[in-house]
Amino acid sequence: MNVDSYIAAFPKDQQALLRKVRRAIRAAAPAATELISYRMPAYRQNGMLVYFAGFTKHIGLYPPVRGNAALEKAVAKYAGPKGNLGFPYDAPLPLGLITRIVRHKVKQDLARAVSKKNKRRR
Repeated sequence: MNVDSYIAAFPKDQQALLRKVRRAIRAAAPAATELISYRMPAYRQNGMLVYFAGFTKHIGLYPPVRGNAALEKAVAKYAGPKGNLGFPYDAPLPLGLITRIVRHKVKQDLARAVSKKNKRRR
């Protein structure tokens, strides 16, 4: 399975929203590799950046946002009990927020990669 076939399995109106999420992620992380992991679309650069998934009533975005207080506050209304995000189909899709989240994840991913590289040199 690939991301195109994943999205194609949803109703047309949901497909359009899933494609918008996909475009936002790809624009915010152009160097990331797209794959299916845990049976959902995922994006990896040095490590895993984000996953998204379609559900009956919402689009989920994983993992939870950590390490940026302003961003954590901005996503609070979408956060579930474990911090994972859910964007309801019947509300406007916050594409700008999704872009901010992915850019934040890219920065965290790069920092982890640099840290690992520096540890290896010691």
